[in-house]
Amino acid sequence: MGITYQKDLQYYKFCAYGFFKNLRFFEPFLVLFLLSKGMTFLQIGTLYAIREITINIFEIPTGVMADSIGRRRSMISAFIFYIISFVVFYFSASFWMFVLAMLFYAYGDAFRTGTHKAMIFEYLKINGWQDQKVHYYGHTRSWSQMGSAFSAILAAIIVFITRDYRSVFLFALIPYLIDLAILTTYPRELDGQRSGFDHSKILESFKLTIRDFITSFRNVHMLKAVMSQAVYSGYYKAVKDYLQPVVKTFALSLPFFMYLETGQRSAILIGIVYSLIYFSTSFTARNAGKYASRFSNLGRPMNITMFSGLLLGLISGLFFYYSVYLGAIIFYAGIYLIENLRKPIGISLVADRLEKDIMATALSAESQAETLVAALLAPAMGFAADKWGVGVALMLISCILILLMPLYSAGKSKPAV
Repeated sequence: MGITYQKDLQYYKFCAYGFFKNLRFFEPFLVLFLLSKGMTFLQIGTLYAIREITINIFEIPTGVMADSIGRRRSMISAFIFYIISFVVFYFSASFWMFVLAMLFYAYGDAFRTGTHKAMIFEYLKINGWQDQKVHYYGHTRSWSQMGSAFSAILAAIIVFITRDYRSVFLFALIPYLIDLAILTTYPRELDGQRSGFDHSKILESFKLTIRDFITSFRNVHMLKAVMSQAVYSGYYKAVKDYLQPVVKTFALSLPFFMYLETGQRSAILIGIVYSLIYFSTSFTARNAGKYASRFSNLGRPMNITMFSGLLLGLISGLFFYYSVYLGAIIFYAGIYLIENLRKPIGISLVADRLEKDIMATALSAESQAETLVAALLAPAMGFAADKWGVGVALMLISCILILLMPLYSAGKSKPAV
């Protein structure tokens, strides 16, 4: 089916939001930053698990809050927590300070995840563009990935000039303040029907939303869709940042820029690699709708991409173990590409089976399942990386998930749109 929605002002606001949201200058260097502070891979995995578990605990309540008192207020709260997190990261020097920074970051993610997607789908509903979910969300997500691409380049420049990983957290404040301003201009109708600060009605609204949520998820096909989406995205969250030490090892093995410091040499290559990856994922997300349209139902492309992504991770780990660093990086990049190809398809598959008024709540539940998987995999990845190296750890995690695929393969669904 062709594209029928209009690229109006709100479309560009959605795109701008995604672009600035993904200007996380710290992201390509987070693992290296934590390693430079004396953290082990297990401690880093533990920090990631703390973040994901915190998100897991707070995501449903914050999703309910978004549906009950307004999605815009929920999103604004998220960005305030993010900004506090960046400041704490900048001044942190101990494990427990990093835990505090991760907690604030997790609060931001808990308020944000699911909520903005619900606002997008609400806008499609208002305008009668519901059949355009994959195309529309894919386009807006492509701008997010474009933001990540530019973020990698700018972050590399920042690290190269300042020679200090922690400076990226201060620079990340700028785009997040811009996004905070953009969110204040979103129209009120995107808040959903259950909005307002009438405290006498909030508890009743919580009960009603939770009841609707439970009813929606009694459907077996819904559970399969959620698990298929959540397992790969959780895997992606748990392993994606381990690309940084792979790229750093590759950078130090090259006979170039020998006169530069170690951090500067790795910064150059990390900036190049991450920008190429995110430019590619932007293209992939934009064409997710075209890919999905080739299949009679959305379950099949979800299963194909699940197996492909895990296999790419397995091969990448094998290459890294045998010191074939360029091959490891190329196949590692495939993990990113698959995530951004399947994300719009998976979100659309889940959203098709939800009640509109609990959209933020149910999409937060899908995201909560992602964080639960990531919370389980992150410490395991860290422990294995400390004991046997990043290559073996990636092979081990990928292989286990491939073997368990029958448990979370997507079932049949409605025809792709």
